[in-house]
Amino acid sequence: MRILRGRSPTVRADREHTARLLAAAADGLPGVRVWAPPRQVAFGRRDAREPGYDRARRAAQTVGFTPFERDVGGRAVAYSGETLAFAVSIPLDGNRGSIDERHATVAGAVRSALEGTGGTVSHGEPPDAFCPGDHSLRVGGTSAGGKLAGIAQRVRADAALVAGCLVVSRSDAAASTTALEPVYDALGVPFEPESIGSVAEAGGPSDGRRVARAVENALVERSDGDPRRVERVGPEPW
Repeated sequence: MRILRGRSPTVRADREHTARLLAAAADGLPGVRVWAPPRQVAFGRRDAREPGYDRARRAAQTVGFTPFERDVGGRAVAYSGETLAFAVSIPLDGNRGSIDERHATVAGAVRSALEGTGGTVSHGEPPDAFCPGDHSLRVGGTSAGGKLAGIAQRVRADAALVAGCLVVSRSDAAASTTALEPVYDALGVPFEPESIGSVAEAGGPSDGRRVARAVENALVERSDGDPRRVERVGPEPW
């Protein structure tokens, strides 16, 4: 099991580390990465087809977020610099389960990690959430709980990458709201600013390092990832 820690200073260079994680999985080596990416708004392919896409990119830049188009579908996601990203690369050289099974495994691991740090978390998301999808996590214990994590999957013939974002602190949620409100407005996509939750709002810690390590351990354990090989690809922000 290959574990990557740290980040590069630019969005493009940072994303290359995750691309190499997927390439290694194609050669049979699974991997996990949990980190805080550089400040950015990651647009999906659907966003790039909207008439207001260029205006949305400018809106992100205006509030200090680098616009970047990722190579999967979905809608825009903001990474404030505190927001965590997680990725699990899985070789498809045998019975590694279906797409839904991989989604369920990763979502279950993340939820278990957050609950282990004191958070109350449920599956699902409120209406008009950022990057809406079927594999989200929200603040539990209330019907009004905001979305704190979204999960997507990229599948190739030889490997899969299950990845997502995780809003940690209240300041993280506020910064993401500041970025996404004008972005979604430009795209003409419904977005409710109050729909963004956080680990802290769920009763968990605001400490990014603590949350990252908890999620990393849970993902490795669910991936049967022993022995572990930790590689530093750059500094961590904590």
